[in-house]
Amino acid sequence: MITTGPTYEKIDPVRFIGNFSSGKMGFSIAEKLAEEGAQVTLISGPSACKAIHPNINRIDVVSAQEMYEASLEHFPHCDGAIMTAAVADFTPLNPLNTKVKREKSNYTIELTPTKDIAASIGNIKSENQFLVGFALETNNEEQNAQLKLEKKNLDLIVLNSLNDSGAGFQHDTNKITIFSRKGGMKKFELKSKTEVAEDIVAELIAYYAE
Repeated sequence: MITTGPTYEKIDPVRFIGNFSSGKMGFSIAEKLAEEGAQVTLISGPSACKAIHPNINRIDVVSAQEMYEASLEHFPHCDGAIMTAAVADFTPLNPLNTKVKREKSNYTIELTPTKDIAASIGNIKSENQFLVGFALETNNEEQNAQLKLEKKNLDLIVLNSLNDSGAGFQHDTNKITIFSRKGGMKKFELKSKTEVAEDIVAELIAYYAE
């Protein structure tokens, strides 16, 4: 199972809170795993990317809650999960049913935390399942990634930083570092997301071959 893309958190019928994720990284990993013979369940937030390989079953969601529900539904039936999605950390507490009109005064939106999907998956992960997380950071990158690795019961975590040129959202390239629960760390140069997907799959295979 792979999660990918952004989530859109509804403010009113025409506006939302979102992020700049394109979903390219998750789709690239899905294609690579499918080429290797895996049956892939791809849970995607709003994305223009296309799933090409017939082994990929794409499930479209919009909000963090929808992605949470789909992930918990499908994960128990999978060998593992790779959580690449850029899920919103907060969602409007009281989304409106009618469009908010422009006023001269400020408009305040109260936000409430969304469910942590990777941590929820980590809580139900069996010994026979793997879990790979992603960390997109802007500061204290390695420390934050290692904290997430432990806190969310991940086997591997893939770190990319918005401080690296050509990495992160809206790029066809990425630059990653992979941390392992077994204590390993491996840095990679800037590569196309197709090549990065190959590196991630190779590291996952190597992790379980040890």
